[in-house]
Amino acid sequence: MEKGKFYSGLFIMIGLIFLGLMIPKAVSNFRSFDRIVTVKGLSEREVKADKVIWPLAFNVVGNDISSVYSEIDRKTGKVIEFLKSGGIQDSEITVSVPTVSDKYAQEYGNNDRTFRYLSKNVITVCTGNVDAVLALMNKQVDLLKDGLVLGSGNSWENPVEFKFEGLNDIKPEMIEDATKNAREAAQKFAKDSGSRLGKIKTANQGTFSIENRDSNTPYIKKVRVVSSVTYYLKN
Repeated sequence: MEKGKFYSGLFIMIGLIFLGLMIPKAVSNFRSFDRIVTVKGLSEREVKADKVIWPLAFNVVGNDISSVYSEIDRKTGKVIEFLKSGGIQDSEITVSVPTVSDKYAQEYGNNDRTFRYLSKNVITVCTGNVDAVLALMNKQVDLLKDGLVLGSGNSWENPVEFKFEGLNDIKPEMIEDATKNAREAAQKFAKDSGSRLGKIKTANQGTFSIENRDSNTPYIKKVRVVSSVTYYLKN
């Protein structure tokens, strides 16, 4: 009986000694989880727009409504002919319903105006053939020869829109680059602080942004993403 108590006490003592030896290491490991560094990695690309929406606006004025509609048809035909000559397909052209106003029917203003009727017309091109549209934009002077003056494509009412819809094709590679840049920054921080880089604690991909590279070339886009990564640090 006494012998059994002896061995029981011995085993308990050995266990306590072993536990005492492990506690400092456990505390050290626990504290190491508090040592972290959060870094950000940037990835940027310049890409060309792969879709364009180009509204071509023109006005028609006159005192005879029939003549006004005839002129609308004539000018619409000229614009469509111009577009198709540059490689734009019928399916990429939309002709909006003309907006015709009668100045004599307006409540405000006098009636001694040169023209009674004013028609606002918009023909919209929506295509992925961005190069064709850019070439046609440089040839708009050809329409002036037919007496057709188009409204400014940069106006607030009918702006030209260049879009980039191929983000999914470059997204994985950009995320990889951003993550790589973040790790390089974390490794430098760890080295400067006399530590070693551990595993990733958390990672945030970030939001992709697509903006014009500059105001003069809206068909060139800058794609940007910032990833945020938190790493553990080791002694």
